[in-house]
Amino acid sequence: MDYHTFELTDSHQSVPMGFTPQNGLVFSQPGQVAICTGISMGWVNVSVQARRHPPSQVDADDWEEVVDHTVAITTGSLRVTSTMDDAPDLPPLTEHGPGTYRLRVHARGRDTDPDGAPEDAVEDYLLVAWPAEAQPDQIHKQTDHYGAELRAAPSVPAPPQPAATAEDAADQRLFERLNRRRNK
Repeated sequence: MDYHTFELTDSHQSVPMGFTPQNGLVFSQPGQVAICTGISMGWVNVSVQARRHPPSQVDADDWEEVVDHTVAITTGSLRVTSTMDDAPDLPPLTEHGPGTYRLRVHARGRDTDPDGAPEDAVEDYLLVAWPAEAQPDQIHKQTDHYGAELRAAPSVPAPPQPAATAEDAADQRLFERLNRRRNK
């Protein structure tokens, strides 16, 4: 975890994506997700759950922030990754293949050492994913101060991307075809 975020990618390639945390916790672009942390760098505790269906209830009692966010996955292997160290040994969140997923992000401890670099983990995250149609973010709980600061701050747009390759276009067509089949 570094630069106030940790990432999930489905291709092991991270592309600059700006900084757009309107909900104060999570933002994404196809194949890549950023989770906003309070600490600037260091370790955080992360647990993941891949599901076939959404959880029947929202477990918000033990958490300070809980947000559902839509993620578009092109390869079907969304995993927690690291920009500075080896990736953690966590299972993929998208075991049902490429397509659109809902990602429920739970967070606590982001106000413990904001902007710090503690030696031990002071923040906890639970990530739960399931296949679903694209929907606007759903806020279940927003109570930490760090998230409020992010929601009030202006977004930083992503830098310009190079022109798409023929392979990128083919991947996009495959992604759209798979989504149409799943939604029938």
